[in-house]
Amino acid sequence: MSASLLLVGCGKMGGAMLAGWKAAGAAGAVVVVEPFGAPKGLPADVLVVKEASEIPADFTPDAIILAVKPQMMDQALPNYARYAGTALFLSIAAGKPIAYFEKHLGAHAAIVRAMPNTPAAVGRGISAAVPNANCSDAQKALARTLLSAVGEVAWVADESLLDAVTALSGSGPAYVFLLVETMAKAGVAAGLPSDLSMQLARATVMGSGELLRQSHESAEQLRRNVTSPKGTTEAALNVLMAEGAGGMQDLLTRAIAAGTARSRELAG
Repeated sequence: MSASLLLVGCGKMGGAMLAGWKAAGAAGAVVVVEPFGAPKGLPADVLVVKEASEIPADFTPDAIILAVKPQMMDQALPNYARYAGTALFLSIAAGKPIAYFEKHLGAHAAIVRAMPNTPAAVGRGISAAVPNANCSDAQKALARTLLSAVGEVAWVADESLLDAVTALSGSGPAYVFLLVETMAKAGVAAGLPSDLSMQLARATVMGSGELLRQSHESAEQLRRNVTSPKGTTEAALNVLMAEGAGGMQDLLTRAIAAGTARSRELAG
């Protein structure tokens, strides 16, 4: 079943989500509010306006997807308060808690706060989502449909967990890209040409991710499957899995803790 959608902001994430909705048949009538004009490649049946005042008076959205940058939300949000009580508000803005939206839209507004990540652009994202008490079962199902069009969806009961979600999966693609960078540089240090080293690093991470997606085995077991006793992999893992400072577990634990703390600061 398709829904009428109002997309506020059509940058990379908003555009990726719109493409996913169209491909999945989840979108009926769609209006996009984008002050910088229509992005390239939008379907011809999508109406693009530059500001909220240009939304057709007879357009009644089932859901309003808030995809503007967090620092622009104060300016944008009051324009849509008139839809509170009838439409679902789905926010993908980092650092803006449900209480913030209830303050600006009214305590009766139905709100789902979600944190997707950038692999949504290729349909491989994951979004963690939390609804407020005003969301009906139908609205939660609609939110799931919209988010699942670009990847997996995980519901969270406690909104405070979204700070850690942001640090783990929201920021997580950057950690994976950094892994590719560092692997490639390490290969160069070991004597490989830089282009070959980067090709090997990219293909290894992409292939390993696909194997993890398709396999029924845990990440731990897949790691063990690659690791022969006293072999080359074990020698390398002895460095990466060293206990204490400098080991991969310690580094990532501290990194995600730092990201979680910063998410809490941004939320105020």
